[in-house]
Amino acid sequence: MTVYLIRRLMQSALVVLAMTVILFLGVYAIGDPVEILISPDADQIERERAIAALGLDKPLWLQYVTFLQNAMRGDLGRSFVFNEPALKLILQKMPATLELAFAATIFAVLIGLPLGLWAGLRPDALSSRVIMAGSILGFSLPTFWVGLMLIMVFAVQLGWLPSTGRGPTAEFLGVQWSFLTLQGLRHLVLPAFNLSLFKISLVIRLTRAGVRETVLMDYVKFARAKGLSPRRVIFVHVLKNIMIPVLTVTALEFGSTIAFSVVTESIFAWPGMGKLIIDSIYVLDRPVIVAYLMIIVFMFIVLNFAVDVMYSALDPRVRLQDQRG
Repeated sequence: MTVYLIRRLMQSALVVLAMTVILFLGVYAIGDPVEILISPDADQIERERAIAALGLDKPLWLQYVTFLQNAMRGDLGRSFVFNEPALKLILQKMPATLELAFAATIFAVLIGLPLGLWAGLRPDALSSRVIMAGSILGFSLPTFWVGLMLIMVFAVQLGWLPSTGRGPTAEFLGVQWSFLTLQGLRHLVLPAFNLSLFKISLVIRLTRAGVRETVLMDYVKFARAKGLSPRRVIFVHVLKNIMIPVLTVTALEFGSTIAFSVVTESIFAWPGMGKLIIDSIYVLDRPVIVAYLMIIVFMFIVLNFAVDVMYSALDPRVRLQDQRG
């Protein structure tokens, strides 16, 4: 087990190092922040002074080496616009994004699991076909269009829910959370549901496929032959066995939920990391862009590592396959 963990840690470290190169070069290629941040009326001396202050006068490889050295100490650079540590700016916005992502994941499980279970148990029913058709729409419809429709219907026409902002917050563990207040919950519903649509469709299809496979297993047939009630067969023998892959995929998708919250946060003016990165891209604030992308990459790697370790602990065959590899 120790060898397995060390190998996984080394692989994760190499992935992080490779991603630093890709992200740094990619962000460097999208444009010159000097043209946006420095006034066009500035003379050449002022421009050179500003370029030197931002560290953009150095060769690209030296900028990367400096970034890597500072990153090893937890310093991902200072924002060109705010003149504050980029990591600090992102951490200030992170609770709002995490809250939105957690709410979207809860929506996905609470809505997708029962619908997928129903569709798997009654595959030929009209309601099941409607559910599966709806899941296709969840995969296909663009997030920005769905968000605008939600605002138009539930905020503008019906007036049931607010359309923008985070609403009142309450402090818990030194962090402000909107779900702790009733008005904050009302602000959270629309953006969380909009962000969860793709995940709901994913959970529906995973659950349905798992149910269709599980109901044909011998232990399910034996449980029915013993005379167990349909409710007990479904919730004890079927649902428990399909929860592992569903929850695993949902956990792995949590990182993508955070990454793809950019569109939802922009539409609903949700003050999270996504809105910050959009604003930073407009002004080519490279340190904030790189820091945000590195945090997203780190989240993906940590989630994948945690799932690998969990599988290795629960199933020795994973460790054996890895050792043979």
